[in-house]
Amino acid sequence: MTTDSELPTSLGAMYSNYFLDYASYVILERAVPHLNDGLKPVQRRIMHSTKELDDGRYNKVANIVGNTMKYHPHGDASIGDAMVQLGQKDLLIDTQGNWGNILTGDSAAASRYIEARLTKFALEVAFNPKTTDWTPSYDGRNKEPVTLPVKFPLLLAQGVEGIAVGLACKVLPHNFNELIDASIAILRGEPFTLVPDFPTAGIMDASEYRDGLRGGRLRVRARISTEKKGLLRVLEIPFGTTTGNLMESIVAAADKGKIKIQKIEDNTAEHVDILVHLPAGADAETTRDALYAFTDCELSISPNACVILDGKPQFLGVSEILRRNTQHTKDLLGMELQIRLGELAEKWHFSSLEKIFIENRIYRDIEECETWEAVIRAIDDGLTPFKKLLKREVTEEDIVRLTEIKIKRISKFDSFKADEEIKALEKDIDATEKNLKRLNQYTIKWFEDLKKKYGTGRERRTEIATFDRVDRTQVVAATETLYVDWKNGFAGYGLKKDEAVEKCSTIDDIIAFTQDGKMKVMKIADKGFIGQKPIHCAVFRKDDPLYYSIIYRDGKEGAVYAKRFQVGGVTRDKEYDLAKGKAGTRILYFAIHKTEEDSAAQMLLVHLKPQLRLRNVSRPFHFAEVAIKGRASGGNLVTKHAVEKIVRAPKDFDPSVGA
Repeated sequence: MTTDSELPTSLGAMYSNYFLDYASYVILERAVPHLNDGLKPVQRRIMHSTKELDDGRYNKVANIVGNTMKYHPHGDASIGDAMVQLGQKDLLIDTQGNWGNILTGDSAAASRYIEARLTKFALEVAFNPKTTDWTPSYDGRNKEPVTLPVKFPLLLAQGVEGIAVGLACKVLPHNFNELIDASIAILRGEPFTLVPDFPTAGIMDASEYRDGLRGGRLRVRARISTEKKGLLRVLEIPFGTTTGNLMESIVAAADKGKIKIQKIEDNTAEHVDILVHLPAGADAETTRDALYAFTDCELSISPNACVILDGKPQFLGVSEILRRNTQHTKDLLGMELQIRLGELAEKWHFSSLEKIFIENRIYRDIEECETWEAVIRAIDDGLTPFKKLLKREVTEEDIVRLTEIKIKRISKFDSFKADEEIKALEKDIDATEKNLKRLNQYTIKWFEDLKKKYGTGRERRTEIATFDRVDRTQVVAATETLYVDWKNGFAGYGLKKDEAVEKCSTIDDIIAFTQDGKMKVMKIADKGFIGQKPIHCAVFRKDDPLYYSIIYRDGKEGAVYAKRFQVGGVTRDKEYDLAKGKAGTRILYFAIHKTEEDSAAQMLLVHLKPQLRLRNVSRPFHFAEVAIKGRASGGNLVTKHAVEKIVRAPKDFDPSVGA
């Protein structure tokens, strides 16, 4: 009975307690795998249920799901989905029927139509009731394993993904043979490295993997070959997508004008085969790079290795997980050897007792006994002279077993055959004791045999490579045109009635200068305001900076200055002042050059407004006198007089002669 002191004091306290209980349950019992066997609870219960039904033949998945409901209290849908995922990993479950396709994303058939049984690998590495810890099922009617005694780094081989309350788990799959090799390296004290290997193959850059810990990152790419001039073929896809999703991303990129394609075909069956037909004139290499830049042909994956250890979630790198799994395998093999040694010792003990009992005809001593106690005492007395030949004390249970020997067995007892059996047992005992003393070498041999038996056909599928991120601005298709409405100050690719400036793409930025000395960089759009009285607007190419030259008047009646600059890092949509910010500022001259030499070669004639006592109203100005500085610099003084106009000097102009 709950007392008043045990009740929550407030609604907030109730929420805190109940939410904490729910979060703990989701983390420990649903979403995160256990370190020892690498399985979530639903997967472990499926494996246990499948073993319970195992008779060597296939079982309907519906039957396995129904049997698993004895252990898993969350309904048949979650069990069926988890079983299909296990079957698609092609490691523990031997499947028959339509189990879906990880390449296309096609679903499996209904559970009543597909069948399954445990693989030989699963039977060898995942089950041993003698080394299993058991716990009551949720309703107390059955027993289920706390964890399966898996003698293999199953968690890293299969990979797992789960979302709990407040944390997520994402362990990527690794190569079967490489895991065994790394486990052997751990036992030998040798260095090793681990990177993922995906069933969808593809190409992987694992330079930032960080051992699978939070903050790490993988980049995976599709394998794309150039079949001929106008055709690309996708042969392998990145892990985490399907052929359908990949094709949708390609079509979406084409619709947005980022890439140019003519059509796309999907011929995927057992292997990926997607044909991307290119329009006439399209460059195959550039289009392939564009596919990596704008579609699911390249994906970024963020691992997050989280496992249940010591009853709580912990974040461990894949190397540490493998070390612990390898030690766990070694411990389980040691337990199995200890159990076998005990069984062999018991078998040797009783075989020796039986031989003494029959050869020395001790069974005759009980013929005159009238009580059970007398029978036990007579046999014990008969064995007394021979007890020193045994390795442990003779118990009453041993004597009871001797009384259960049938007369037929006594009459057909072969002393020579009994000696041979005892010698064979002694040989097995010696071998087992030797393996226990050399447990490290025994475990290495176990892994080597495992690789020899099941490693064929499990070679690495994903190619390990290092590749740079594709610069989107370099490969995007220029499918639009930049138009400028100079009168009203608008620009964009939708102003088709206005002046066309240059070809552009939908992801470009544009740079605009206005007559009042303002500059702005902005994302290109269908239509956007770039400022009043624009004097220049173009696509902004940050990686190919240009040289800008301006002459401006500082305010309505201020001095005239000249400056040269480049535009480097800018904040998009921020308005920058190229002059000193005074009202009435006006740009009198504006020019753009690709090289510093061309910029410095500018020779101008500055015509001043006629004034009293002003003799020379036309003065030469050479931009070579102006150093290239930042865009915020004030510039060099040209004149304090009012300027009427500025024009380019003739090619044959000689500044020494004057204007």
